[in-house]
Amino acid sequence: MKKVAVIGDPEFNIGFRLVGIRDVYDVTNDEELVNAVRDVLDREDIGIVVIKYDDLKKLPVTLRREIDERVEPTFVAVGGMGSVEELREKIRKAIGVDLWK
Repeated sequence: MKKVAVIGDPEFNIGFRLVGIRDVYDVTNDEELVNAVRDVLDREDIGIVVIKYDDLKKLPVTLRREIDERVEPTFVAVGGMGSVEELREKIRKAIGVDLWK
C-alpha cells in the first residue's frame, strides 16, 4: 500500500501529524524543500505528496517538470490560486479520465 507524505513548514505539517501521517518533512528553507522533494521522488512507497502551493512554485523548473511528468507520486498542492485546476489535470493524467466532466 502506498503512503501519503507531507512537505511543508512545521505549522503546515502539524495537522497532518495529528491525523497520523508519519512521513512528514519539516522544511524551513529552499534547500531543505528541494531535498525533501527529491527524497520523496526517490521513494517507491510514497503515492501522494501534499505540499503547499507556494512551496511547489518555489522549486526549480527542472524539478517541477519532473513532478509534472510523473504519475507517481502524485503531488497535491494546497492553498494558493490555481491549485484546483492543477489537481484536476493530475487526476486526469493519472487515471485517464476527467472527473469534472
